[in-house]
Amino acid sequence: MASWSEFASDEPRLADAIRVLIQQYGPGLGYLATVRADGGPRVHPVSPVITDEGLFCFVVDSPKRRDLERDGRYALHSFPPEDSDDEAYVAGRARPVTDQARVEQLAGNLRAAPQVDWRLFEFTVDVAMVARHGSNGATPLAGERSERPAVQVWLDPAGALTGPAAEGPVTAARRRGRRRAAESEPVPTP
Repeated sequence: MASWSEFASDEPRLADAIRVLIQQYGPGLGYLATVRADGGPRVHPVSPVITDEGLFCFVVDSPKRRDLERDGRYALHSFPPEDSDDEAYVAGRARPVTDQARVEQLAGNLRAAPQVDWRLFEFTVDVAMVARHGSNGATPLAGERSERPAVQVWLDPAGALTGPAAEGPVTAARRRGRRRAAESEPVPTP
């Protein structure tokens, strides 16, 4: 699992595109998917924090925090822009930040309320993706052909998928290396 800084060093343009989509409204905004205790998905709006050092999220005491503490798998998707259907996606594992100096530095820089019961998580990056849906962002009318989005995907070759997804196209792409150029067809994600 790569850190955000490792990913950004390897694929700076993709990392910048993801940062722009996550922070398009000022502070970071995205949908965080976690895994419930019964194995089902849970989705929450969150305010992720992207710095040169990492991808972080302050998570209050909630079902999503308990999900991350129990099973760190996550997926983060950007809020949709007002003028297009462009999207960013990052998936990996969340881990609690235990370095108190780092927690205090980020909390101070971001004015995290000290009286709130929150925990800081760092998100590693196994998969990162941006999909661009055309230059004008117009939605095709019924019966019209739609352009397929231009998709760029980065896969951490050190990451190991398990389960049914391990046999799919993403695994084959991972064997080809870290980068996968923009494509004309959507790429399946784990």
